[in-house]
Amino acid sequence: MSFTTEIKDEVRVIDAGAPPERFARGWHCLGLVRDFADGQPHQVSAFGTELVVFAGEDGTINVLDAFCRHMGGNLAQGTIKGNTIACPFHDWRWRGDGKCAAIPYAKRVPPIARTRSWHTSEVSGQLFVWHDPQNKKPPAELAIPEIPTYGDPGWTDWVWNSIEVTGSHCREIVDNVVDMAHFFYVHYGMPTYFRNVFEGHTATQSMRTRPRPDAAGVSQSTNYSTESQSDATYYGPSYMIDKLWSGGRDHEGSPNIYLINCHYPISATSFRLQYGVIVEKPAGLADEQAEQIAQAVAKGVAIGFEQDVHIWKNKSRIDNPLLCEEDGPVYQLRRWYEQFYVDVDDVAPEMVNRFEYEIDTERALQSWQAEVDANIAAGRSALAPNLTTASADSAS
Repeated sequence: MSFTTEIKDEVRVIDAGAPPERFARGWHCLGLVRDFADGQPHQVSAFGTELVVFAGEDGTINVLDAFCRHMGGNLAQGTIKGNTIACPFHDWRWRGDGKCAAIPYAKRVPPIARTRSWHTSEVSGQLFVWHDPQNKKPPAELAIPEIPTYGDPGWTDWVWNSIEVTGSHCREIVDNVVDMAHFFYVHYGMPTYFRNVFEGHTATQSMRTRPRPDAAGVSQSTNYSTESQSDATYYGPSYMIDKLWSGGRDHEGSPNIYLINCHYPISATSFRLQYGVIVEKPAGLADEQAEQIAQAVAKGVAIGFEQDVHIWKNKSRIDNPLLCEEDGPVYQLRRWYEQFYVDVDDVAPEMVNRFEYEIDTERALQSWQAEVDANIAAGRSALAPNLTTASADSAS
């Protein structure tokens, strides 16, 4: 048998591998500050453990391990007293720095009465916690950047959503950074330009796209020849800021939408996906109408994310994806992503050195346009069956 025949007859076998045994080092967004600042303790499952998030009387939001170091009571079931969280079991009161401040029935507090306090940061109305298996403090250069228009009266507040994804690892969502083709099949857009840049702790995706006319309802625009611009950057392993120029907005100016795409791990095979949008209020439009626009943008984003989640829950993990030229730099992205799963001293140059890649979209656009034209001629919708079924169920 010739060597050529052997290659032709070879069957590709999936290497499913195994998810990392550790969780990524970096800042992780737990959600909106406003949702944690209600005077009640909140339990969050993250990083293979349980956390309690609470705001004391001084307004400072604190994050501690959820289980009391005394007898294991769940602090998230306790009560906020002053600037402490009181355990429901024996009323041991824990400060935000992890020290036990008081035991009402005891003469003194044991000097070793400490629990784990998590480093926190509040940025653009969002609460972040720092996770590091080496227990090092967060470096200043890795700080999450502010959204410049957050809090501006000319912009809406966050429209925020959250989905728990089970049976999947966080890497699945990060792979989307380089996956040009899935934007047609999953997010119902037609990318006309697609470029990636990885450098240091950031990974950027720049894209121009047109909406699919055979997927009505996903995009607000019905002008299917108008391109939107997206510049999306991951800052660390789990938090992406996406600047969007939509509705014919001049790409040379400032964006009119900010989209946040973020997640935090619950276990090695589950994570919580969160996403939110703020939108510039069109001139002369009432706040209520501007809020409706933000809700509509979030709804369109949700359609794509719901399809993402459906795929992640039903696909195989794959460490050796079989790629074509238009699939983008998947392996290079995964090398970048690996830096967050090794000790700082083990971060290799190939994980952080600058890397650039642009995909030629010409062939893809020709094929996709033919598919769109065929769907329109036949009166077919491109929306995935699982989404249309879910929509019908929610309407009934």
